[in-house]
Amino acid sequence: MEELTISEVAKRAGMRASAIRYYESVRLLPPPQRSSGRRRYTTNVLRRLSFIQVAQAAGLTIAEIQTLINELDDDTPLSERWHTLARQKLAQVDALMRKIQGMKLILAQGLNCRCTNLDECIDCIISAEASR
Repeated sequence: MEELTISEVAKRAGMRASAIRYYESVRLLPPPQRSSGRRRYTTNVLRRLSFIQVAQAAGLTIAEIQTLINELDDDTPLSERWHTLARQKLAQVDALMRKIQGMKLILAQGLNCRCTNLDECIDCIISAEASR
């Protein structure tokens, strides 16, 4: 089986070697074999790193990814842990989307601002927010 150095893994995964060492330290990656004191990885580590990158792109934290990868409760299947986290993240994303929509409305209303001083602007913003 092909063995890769940490530099080769980092290059193929498109990340820094320090990130790989960090993922090892927090147990998202298993400890690699060593040869002459140097880390040696199999190509399987690239799949694990891809999974970590996708999970992060979905908004999962390191702790949440650890919950998925490292079996905290041997009786809980990975799919069940994934479903639980996905439901939680979807609720967070929905809340964030509502907040962003509100921000967008306030900013769009700001484009119509014709206020000449701060007091007028404060009143304008407050009334616009109250009418939402």
